[in-house]
Amino acid sequence: MNFCSYCGQTVQLTVLPNDHLPRFYCTHCQTTHYQNPKIVSGCLVYWENKVLLCRRAIEPRYGFWNVPAGYMENDESVPEGAKREAWEETNTTVSIQRPHCIYSITKVNQVYILFLAKLDNLNFQPTDESLEVKLFEEKDIPWADIAFTSTTFALKRYFQDRKNGTASTHIGQYPQLE
Repeated sequence: MNFCSYCGQTVQLTVLPNDHLPRFYCTHCQTTHYQNPKIVSGCLVYWENKVLLCRRAIEPRYGFWNVPAGYMENDESVPEGAKREAWEETNTTVSIQRPHCIYSITKVNQVYILFLAKLDNLNFQPTDESLEVKLFEEKDIPWADIAFTSTTFALKRYFQDRKNGTASTHIGQYPQLE
């Protein structure tokens, strides 16, 4: 960042008093410009014993399978963002059940908040963001073609919970800590 988005003056990267990280700071209007992680909101959508996956029609990871998810928009809640993403990628509606996992990817400054969501109907279809939308049983999931570690994490924990008869909210990150 070179210029203040409020007044247009040059900013400087500095550690401010009572802080521990360098921040972009405008000495002209005294605005601190924080850089924080992006929130990705989405859902692991299920119908009976199957999960709904979308084959991506956009980069990154074009052609790979993923749960419906994407960056939150301003003026929406995390569950609203998850429902919007499901609609944008599957052209159908879902009912949010509960938080399923929170997954951090620190090297790209992203936090995924994925909900467990029930498919409202079977009228799903591909959209501009998906090449294909399909329900999978666990044994048929194309594990080698899953787009992101967050999706693999969410899917594995979902099927583990089903086998154990539990309903947990899972915390994970990439890279995984030992």
